[in-house]
Amino acid sequence: MGCSSSKTARNSNESLAKASKVTSSTPTSNGGATHEDDFIEAVVCQEADIGENQMKQVELGEGKVLLVRQNGKLSAIGSKCSHYGAMLVTGALGEGRVRCPWHGACFNVETGDIEDFPGMDSLPCYRVTVGDAGEVKVRAKRSELATNKRTRLMAKREAQDERTYVVIGGGPSGATCAETLRQEGFTGRVVLINKEPCLPYDRVKVSKTMDMNLEKCLLRTQQFYDDNEIEVMLGTEVTQLDGAGREITLDNGYKIRFDKAYIATGSKPRRPPIDGASDLRNVCVLRTAEDAKQVNAQLSPDKKVVILGTSFIGLEAAAYCVNKVAKVTVIGRGAIPLKESFGDAIGKRVMELFQEKGVEFVTHSGIKRCIGEAGTVKQVELTDGTLLDADICIFGIGSTLYTEFLENSGITVNRNGSVNTDQYLETNLAGVYVGGDIANAPVHSNEGAPATIGHYPLAQYHGRIAALNMLGKSTPLKAVPFFWTVLFGKSFRYCGYGTPEEVIIDGDLQALKFVAFYIGKAGRVIGMSSCQRDPVVAQFAEYSSQGKVLHKSDLSPNPLAWLPAQS
Repeated sequence: MGCSSSKTARNSNESLAKASKVTSSTPTSNGGATHEDDFIEAVVCQEADIGENQMKQVELGEGKVLLVRQNGKLSAIGSKCSHYGAMLVTGALGEGRVRCPWHGACFNVETGDIEDFPGMDSLPCYRVTVGDAGEVKVRAKRSELATNKRTRLMAKREAQDERTYVVIGGGPSGATCAETLRQEGFTGRVVLINKEPCLPYDRVKVSKTMDMNLEKCLLRTQQFYDDNEIEVMLGTEVTQLDGAGREITLDNGYKIRFDKAYIATGSKPRRPPIDGASDLRNVCVLRTAEDAKQVNAQLSPDKKVVILGTSFIGLEAAAYCVNKVAKVTVIGRGAIPLKESFGDAIGKRVMELFQEKGVEFVTHSGIKRCIGEAGTVKQVELTDGTLLDADICIFGIGSTLYTEFLENSGITVNRNGSVNTDQYLETNLAGVYVGGDIANAPVHSNEGAPATIGHYPLAQYHGRIAALNMLGKSTPLKAVPFFWTVLFGKSFRYCGYGTPEEVIIDGDLQALKFVAFYIGKAGRVIGMSSCQRDPVVAQFAEYSSQGKVLHKSDLSPNPLAWLPAQS
């Protein structure tokens, strides 16, 4: 028995397919490139120690391995999520895959391949054998055991392949699409165009950790793109797309003809037309690494920070700043932060948490004007005339979509800037796909109804699905939205989509140890959130991905009776 092959791999290049299926847990015979000393093999447990549909983490040398038994077969893969390192044994085991308890990334239990996101790397997969006495033996390459990550084999560019696929947008969605094209055997030209002057990076850190080291946050290095012949154009913007002529125009005047295109240009933070705001250097937004650097450089113990907006961006910024400055004040249009995402009760408790940490709120208000001196903000005037001292002002009130360049392209753009797609992410223009923030795409867990959702993991998932369909490997979306935030060390997770009619909370909200069920029409559970109750949201995500539906009636008398039985 072992983690040997994936029967669902679909690569046009036969040798690439074979290499993608088989791990490197066997010594090679190519002149001694791999030696027996590079491997470790040992008995890790007894077969009776792990039951059907169970996971078990075992030690192998100085590393750890995740054992999984499904359909009578034992498999072994890396023990930690390749994203931020969560132990997968504490995650949710689905049909042929395990889902990370923290952020929802999914890995195939037989191959270790990443199937849902966030993250870029797959997991190593190890050989499993069972002896006559029931002893389970695992063989692993020492280097893979140490790194717990594996980059899938990439196809190489072939000169005779004259096709050009362009990826417009250098965020996580575009980066995933470009990489997946090579992983799945595309040998033509791949061009990744990024408006920012840097390689794709982990954007979620922008508002959470503004002192981020950009080099350490890169999704891939320049060497990676060079090695895999993915052309990356940085600091370059697409200004026009000619759908009929299959050509894009760049802001430097350069034109590129393409055969197929993926557009994932994302969004830009809203800058409201507030009097005086546009002329002041320290009135900021948070979207890019440069934005984070700008804000972080201004923080000091004597500064007063005013944040407009009670969105995730605004609250994450407030949480980051409060211990570094004299005062943080958050201005909100409504009475309760995050009410639209988490509901009234949880929003109130989050507000209390922030107040306990010293953050002040002004609700039912907004900023009327910014008052500056020598090019920097000094005060803000609220809508009721109140003046607040402000050395830094941050806007966190939503975003607009980067799709203006699609005017006259032949692609239909909605009034809000989003683009409708089918279940394969293709637009009304054949061969042109969109994903990420700008896609109004079907949501599997929302009965296939389309929605425009700006979640980081979903953007990566779109990139992979689009690449598969660009290559003719028909793969419909099975999107289950999953997002998270960390506020003062408390991790909040949410899975699902829709506007609830009722919220049911199980647990201790005051202690921030709860699960919340969001009830939609006809009593359907359309979403779930939690704090300090992992892996329940990951389990609900996996439950939903399998097409299963939970109803309010299923939550009584035991709201967690739908969970798989624990060993």
